[in-house]
Amino acid sequence: MSETAARRATVALALVGAAVAAYLTITWAADVAPVCTTGGCSEVQSSEYAEIVGIPVAALGLGAYLAILATALRGGPGPAAIGAALAFAGLAFSLYLLVIQAFVIEAFCLWCLVSDALMLLLAAVAAFRLRAASPA
Repeated sequence: MSETAARRATVALALVGAAVAAYLTITWAADVAPVCTTGGCSEVQSSEYAEIVGIPVAALGLGAYLAILATALRGGPGPAAIGAALAFAGLAFSLYLLVIQAFVIEAFCLWCLVSDALMLLLAAVAAFRLRAASPA
């Protein structure tokens, strides 16, 4: 995968992730239940794990997706490394939240699972991009 292809994939994935995170942030702020097919979205959104120091986790995700998107708008090893660091940090946090859903809340949020999958894909693409952008 070329750096250009990886950057394009990153833009697409980050935009979809930002849309998901924005939707969850809006529903959290409006105190309305998100549309949900898993039955656990409201439970997850209203749990004590849905915010950190008063900031919704979804808003943190939105910021992460937008930051990753920003790194994809520039080529080269520096932006690729920053994008990879953000994507892998996001993946680690996503995995933590997935464990919380499974073993603490015992409910799953469809939107959160979609975000987890997007962050996994972003981390994979970021690894390819970092390799392609690095000097040989």
